[in-house]
Amino acid sequence: MWWGEGMDVYLDLELMQKFSCLGTTDKDKLIFEFQRLLAFFLDMTNWNLQAPIGDYYEFESPNISVPSMSFVEDVTIGEGESIPPDSQFIKTWQIQNSGADAWPPGVCGDQVGHVNMVMVRSLEPQEIADVSIQKCSPSRAGMYQGQWQMCTATGLYYGDGLHEPYLFGQS
Repeated sequence: MWWGEGMDVYLDLELMQKFSCLGTTDKDKLIFEFQRLLAFFLDMTNWNLQAPIGDYYEFESPNISVPSMSFVEDVTIGEGESIPPDSQFIKTWQIQNSGADAWPPGVCGDQVGHVNMVMVRSLEPQEIADVSIQKCSPSRAGMYQGQWQMCTATGLYYGDGLHEPYLFGQS
């Protein structure tokens, strides 16, 4: 670690070495490139900040045991089923802890790109459970899609994505 002369920023030499491959030591250019890199990761995760942070900690801490989850089946509202516009409904998936370890406490289902979450109880290895969310269909007919992902209390995403493709028909 190193304090830069005349700088009020504490620099990690390893980080600076990684940025040196950009071919410049100009502070403004480095900041610009870092902003582009951050925007790229945020775009790739639909501006969900937890995903790149979770990916960073997963990469930097390979000894962390990441939970496993597999999608089993749609319990309610399967792919291609129609829902009337502007209607309340419940979407339920059946999931399984496909790993060898129990899930840690505080796991939840997180709607990617939104702030919607549903708490999910910890599952034992190979245990199967249903996860349900309450939704309201859009008022305009059409095809809509969303995605949910399991997430630990520390923001680490894991397992199969849970997709919600809906056809909202004419009322």
